[in-house]
Amino acid sequence: MAPSEYYIRLQRGITGGFIAPRPSQVVQISHSSSAPTIVNIAVENREGGSLTAAAPKQLEASKANTLVEELADLLKDLPVEQPRGTADIYGFNIGITFGSDQFEWANGSGTGCGPGKSETQATDEDKAKFKRAIEIVEELTAAE
Repeated sequence: MAPSEYYIRLQRGITGGFIAPRPSQVVQISHSSSAPTIVNIAVENREGGSLTAAAPKQLEASKANTLVEELADLLKDLPVEQPRGTADIYGFNIGITFGSDQFEWANGSGTGCGPGKSETQATDEDKAKFKRAIEIVEELTAAE
């Protein structure tokens, strides 16, 4: 069962170095128990020098529940870099943050990842699961 409240954030562009990363896209998806039938979706894309917000949209929660449940099931068992923000262990230059009343998960710190070496490494199976997590967020974003 999908959580009653959740927050999902996907950021394309999490790797940096001495300079913080410049994300090319930020997707934010949220669902609140105060509006149980609606999922809010906001997307910002880099056009020129800054992120520009697309028109926000809403999705019926019933259309999102199965995907959100799958996403939560995938993420809860995936490793994250240690220490946080040291490296992009999945190699996609994409960070996902997921928060609900059940658990929280995030790869890549909010300020991105540096060129360091993580004590934790993702296996090929972990990378395949993370790729599916990216696909789920893309499906939610594209849903009508």
